[in-house]
Amino acid sequence: MSITETAEELRFDDSLFIVSKTDLKGNITYANDLFIEMSGYTEKELIGAPHNILRHKDMPRVVFKLLWDKVQAGEEIFAYVKNRAKSGKFYWVHAYVTPIVDVKSNKIIGYHSVRRSPNPQAIAVIEPLYRKMLDAEKSGGMQASLAILDTTLSQLKVSYAEFILSYE
Repeated sequence: MSITETAEELRFDDSLFIVSKTDLKGNITYANDLFIEMSGYTEKELIGAPHNILRHKDMPRVVFKLLWDKVQAGEEIFAYVKNRAKSGKFYWVHAYVTPIVDVKSNKIIGYHSVRRSPNPQAIAVIEPLYRKMLDAEKSGGMQASLAILDTTLSQLKVSYAEFILSYE
């Protein structure tokens, strides 16, 4: 199914959270009501679908690589993500993603993500950075995009986590 992206933004209340769980491959195993509502998909369409069904073309691939590298290593990560709804509209989230670990085997069995409404001041900083990273990615691949992010973090003298969390 081809979705035409629009410039119309969806927003959700600051007191609410979008929650989902995925298996090890990123296929959705759980979606709360707000996730379903914001995505525009039915629960039946979401369960079993790859989480990247929501991927917006404005998102640099390297952000997802960072996310996957962290959670697959058993670490948590925060990130700002621009998602695309089934309608083509978009919505920003401040995402917290963490591995789900089986207590008995101590092995990662999936991933859990809680997203909240982002701080508009953060989006004012993140959006142009992502645009710059995406442009670099288109011409020089993910390494070029990562170089933009690394240079930005170095100039600010912060880690990626500090950068993301500084805009809460």
